[in-house]
Amino acid sequence: MVLVGLMGAGKTTVGRRLASRLGIPFRDADTEVERAAGITISELFARYGEAEFRRGEQGVIRRLLSGPPIVLATGGGAFMDPLTRAAIRDAATSVWLRCPLDVLVRRVSGRQHRPLLDGARPREVLAALMERRQPVYAEADLTVDCGSDGPDHTTAKVLEALDAHAAPHRLAVALSRARYEVVIGSGLLARAGALLAPVLSQQGVQHRAVIVTDETVARLHLPALLASLAETGIAADSIVVAPGEASKSLATFGEVTDRMLALGVERRTAVVALGGGVIGDLAGFTAATVLRGLPFVQIPTTLLAQVDSSVGGKTGINTRAGKNLLGAFHQPIAVLADTAVLATLPPRELRAGYAEIVKAGLIGDPALFAWCEANGAALLAGDPALLADAVLHACAFKAAVVGDDEREEKPSDGRALLNLGHTFAHALEAEMGYDGTLLHGEAVGIGLVLALRLSVRLGLCPAEDANRLERHLRGVGLKSTIAECGRPAAATALLAHMRRDKKMRDGRLAFVLVRGIGCAFTSRDVEPEDVLAVLTGEPERMADMSPDLSRP
Repeated sequence: MVLVGLMGAGKTTVGRRLASRLGIPFRDADTEVERAAGITISELFARYGEAEFRRGEQGVIRRLLSGPPIVLATGGGAFMDPLTRAAIRDAATSVWLRCPLDVLVRRVSGRQHRPLLDGARPREVLAALMERRQPVYAEADLTVDCGSDGPDHTTAKVLEALDAHAAPHRLAVALSRARYEVVIGSGLLARAGALLAPVLSQQGVQHRAVIVTDETVARLHLPALLASLAETGIAADSIVVAPGEASKSLATFGEVTDRMLALGVERRTAVVALGGGVIGDLAGFTAATVLRGLPFVQIPTTLLAQVDSSVGGKTGINTRAGKNLLGAFHQPIAVLADTAVLATLPPRELRAGYAEIVKAGLIGDPALFAWCEANGAALLAGDPALLADAVLHACAFKAAVVGDDEREEKPSDGRALLNLGHTFAHALEAEMGYDGTLLHGEAVGIGLVLALRLSVRLGLCPAEDANRLERHLRGVGLKSTIAECGRPAAATALLAHMRRDKKMRDGRLAFVLVRGIGCAFTSRDVEPEDVLAVLTGEPERMADMSPDLSRP
């Protein structure tokens, strides 16, 4: 554990008590630097200057963090060094002891051996240091406010904060030319600034952002995000659009682009998508096109976006001809998935996102599908631990697939497998008109059933696997048939939408099929007659067919 903060915050006094309570050694970075140099901090400053002192301090802190567990109190400027900060982030839990200015002034007045206070007025020096350093201290893992209550009270508050602290999960999406992290955990929105500030610095991005969100999400979550970014010195503007699939349009794209340019964005200004899949796709496509590409951050607020659309870099908008027909691959520089915000979702939205978790199991993880069967009802009832597990597993699955085939260039069985059920789903959405009658996740659920029914019809998959999927979706309250879409959908009309799908090649329809749960593959050998038969429903024929598992 590493304590950071301004001089006078009580790092050494509190650190000794924490070490005693935790049963591990205490170390003071300043004392260790003096021991290594053989002279005092004041003499180091006088002889070599602050820059040389910081280099030595960095080496001492790295050495201390490479050893057994300790409580380490750092000097007030140590955390300001980017390399030292990175070393602490990698090896320890950092705690910022945040203290009011009046208390700090009282504690340091009259003390010796404070090089930064030599010949200066403590209040003026501390006020200037506070303004400069507090946005960086805010990057610490934990912030504990301490005043004049005494070190024992502060120690107790730090221990309480440690007990409540759950380090987020971090998944790496490793691509051929880039790498970014998907951070998953509860309460990340309040720490978005602390999590994003080091990423922006590492990527050479301005500490400035334009947040794109919708009216519903803005009301629920935008204030918390703005406050968090401001705490770490990230300036932010926001662009708020209407909620719903209708905002994934050329008209809204034009409005967002115009407003972004009017704000004077530069190529190093970050675009932050705060919302569900619609906002992620819209903001991502805007980021991909404005000034030929801006850095992009995903903060998904729906289950569907957290488990699927926020990871992988696919962005786009809809046209009258179909879904996502204008788009670009534009990878985010970070994804923050705060599972706590899922508690604000309507049950229907939560169920719609759940379909994408089921999809991951159907594609290549039969154990995940079995987990869904056992836990899906409790997950959708809002169990936070199960939600976090589901997001983690689904994101890990997608990160592996995307890392292996970023731009869907493999001829078969690469990233295209993630389209299981989507050829049907996109056709259903286009026929329904993107007016909220059918949510994307609901369409995916129906599409998954139709994809398995088509696999059964072609003799590839046991009928019981399709029945098992349909039973599960019905059991958790998801739609599973075209008849449940909300209005009639003719099979010929749906097939016409499929012919305009972006995955068409040489006039052939593309489908992801399965040889059973967890065994998906891509195919362009599907005849329109078979698709029409599945869309119109021929259950007797499908149930009577026995699978020919030797068929390619």
